[in-house]
Amino acid sequence: MTTSLVRSRAMITKTLSATEWEEVADGALIQEDGVITEVGTYDDLHRRHPTLPVIGTGREIMLPGFVNGHHHVGLTPLQLGSPDMPLELWFVTRMVARNMNIYLDTLYSAFEMIGSGITTVQHIHGWLPGALPEVEARTAELIRAYEDIGMRVSYCFALRDQNRLVYQADQDLVASLPQELRGPMQRWFERFQLSLDDNLDLFRTLHRSHNSKRRVRVQLAPANLHWCSDAALTALATLSREHDAPMHMHLVETAYQKEYAMRRGGGTAVEYIDRFGMLGPNMTLGHGVWLNEKDIDRLAETGSCICHNCSSNFRLRSGVAALNRFEAVGINTAIGLDEAGINDDRDMLQEMRMVLRAHRVPGMDEAEVPQMAQVLRMATVGGARTTSWRETLGTLEVGKGADLSLVDWGSIAYPYLDELTPLLDAVIQRAKASAVRTVMCDGEVIYQDGRFTRVDRDGALKQLHDELSHALSDDEVERRKLSKALLPHVRRFYADYIDPAKHEPFYRPSSRV
Repeated sequence: MTTSLVRSRAMITKTLSATEWEEVADGALIQEDGVITEVGTYDDLHRRHPTLPVIGTGREIMLPGFVNGHHHVGLTPLQLGSPDMPLELWFVTRMVARNMNIYLDTLYSAFEMIGSGITTVQHIHGWLPGALPEVEARTAELIRAYEDIGMRVSYCFALRDQNRLVYQADQDLVASLPQELRGPMQRWFERFQLSLDDNLDLFRTLHRSHNSKRRVRVQLAPANLHWCSDAALTALATLSREHDAPMHMHLVETAYQKEYAMRRGGGTAVEYIDRFGMLGPNMTLGHGVWLNEKDIDRLAETGSCICHNCSSNFRLRSGVAALNRFEAVGINTAIGLDEAGINDDRDMLQEMRMVLRAHRVPGMDEAEVPQMAQVLRMATVGGARTTSWRETLGTLEVGKGADLSLVDWGSIAYPYLDELTPLLDAVIQRAKASAVRTVMCDGEVIYQDGRFTRVDRDGALKQLHDELSHALSDDEVERRKLSKALLPHVRRFYADYIDPAKHEPFYRPSSRV
């Protein structure tokens, strides 16, 4: 059993409301084998436990470990040649992605996440080519990367069994294309060989193999309404109930997805999945940009969660989610960095500022806009509740998991910071990833003064660079050509998809943001 004492200049243990938090000057805690056993001041705890090893210098601010509630890949789409575009067109550009070493790719984004204080990630995987044995093998490599670096991962493989490129059946898309594109398009679809039953078996295998581990959990991911048949929705809802497994589902990320739901079911996407009994505390909706007020009230009524992906919504022109309304009705909200944040990296400190600033609607009522404690709650407790760890993470309290970060106060306050500035205000608005000195997960220091304690970052990045320096393979070349040729056809498919007379404007009134 490992036991240590972690000290700080000040410790923010938890949020109490949207505007209040618990703060302990000279704060410290004791962790035993990854669980917090005592919380108090450093002087008191050190006096009573003088022989315990001490982590921290007393010049840092201690925060609960952050949870990235929505994550997909290592190297960003932009790094792989896919520029920011409207989501439905962006799917086509993602065809150009390289054949990656999934272990090294996963480490790449894990380095960035941990370096900004993230200790837990909801990794929503998908688009792995091959049959079930190949997908299982590559998934094992991805999970191994997280295990090796030491952070927690809640893993789910996004199930897609229809409409895998546009909001139309695969065979219909192929038939609509010029003859010279049909073969390449069909070959692209044939790369992904998992049947519905294979997807369900993959979950069962992964859940059986990993879900009892301390730092790994396995969840379910109905990828999106347009990607899932009714048979898939039924099967996933059943599996979730049988295993008490949380689900994470992209939903109404764009106005086009809102229109798809109307065409498919004559109502909203929330109403559609509600028919399958999918709503409740085990369901998290990713994005939720185009929810209406009735949808939002229904999510609150059922205790469903929403993961807010602020940077992604901006980058892919999806719109601005009604976060202030989500909060007003009491929906549990998390923060997700998706493929990458606004700076094309995975910096939770930066993303928290994005969430804080993006929803500051005109007016003087502070209760209508995000507050410091609210944003911290979203990045900690809110994210944890969307995973199988639920209430065991997200605060620095006795009995909770010892996941935390120490952020250098001098980097925040130098050369001057007025003493009237509340501590959390200063941290949320001024802390940079470069100020993160220590990150602990499950009681183990996994990052210290710029160095990862378990994995050689420089060596891993050098290997990733070297492996991607070779010439493109034949299939990579074909996919790049297909992506470029396909884009105008997909543009035409969506050109008249939405009838403006039947929908509210794309840009919502600011009071709903």
